[in-house]
Amino acid sequence: MLSGLTETEMERYRRQLMLQGFTLEHQRRLKDSTALIAGIGGLGGPAAMYLAMAGIGKLVLVHSGNLTMSNMNRQILMRHDWLNKNRVEEAKRRIKELNPDVEVVVFDERTTGDNIDRLLEGVRIALSARPNFSERRVLNAACVRHEIPLIEAAMNGMEGYLFNIIPGVTPCLNCVYPDDNPEWEELGFPVLGAVSGALGCFMSIEAIKLLTGYGRLLLSRMLLFDTLNMEFRKVKIHRDETCKVCGDKKISRGSFSR
Repeated sequence: MLSGLTETEMERYRRQLMLQGFTLEHQRRLKDSTALIAGIGGLGGPAAMYLAMAGIGKLVLVHSGNLTMSNMNRQILMRHDWLNKNRVEEAKRRIKELNPDVEVVVFDERTTGDNIDRLLEGVRIALSARPNFSERRVLNAACVRHEIPLIEAAMNGMEGYLFNIIPGVTPCLNCVYPDDNPEWEELGFPVLGAVSGALGCFMSIEAIKLLTGYGRLLLSRMLLFDTLNMEFRKVKIHRDETCKVCGDKKISRGSFSR
């Protein structure tokens, strides 16, 4: 059953309810949804912030470690006076300042094979924003197993990519980047904060569309962009029928196949 909206919420979301085709039902669906964000750095922080401001009901934030000075060029949920303190606790506090109606649960952990099923309990959608492929692969496999839509996005320097993973419908991460591909060094790539922030915003937009049914989804396409030259394009990606992660997955989420 969809939750009702309070007078405060109606006023808070008044401008987005003016979007053509975006209805009260869409807003209620968002309020009834829980999103897990794996990584609240340069990508996950803006994604969490804009999901909260749009009215998602619950956020589950997963990120390990304390805030460092080198984080400060891109992590907009963080503040200088929080250096050397727990990062997820600060993210929770800042999000509650932005929208006190959003429930926020935090885990100071990496995503691993041992904890991922617990982290995904009750989650409707997941956003992949960790700076390494090992944790991304854990999340991808678990989302396929539990039939949870996943938004996969990453950036390097002035470039980035984004695609949606709908188990049984679209390619998964392993279809696109097989696990025999070389790993990237976790802190070994350049970051301009505005680039990671823009990509985090794109992630939140696709999450809202997936959760509410509003708009046209990016399905079996990868968005690629190069902000140095301001070039954007979409390329087809294909399911690998022999993929060891999703190859035997049948279409079971018709509502996401549009």
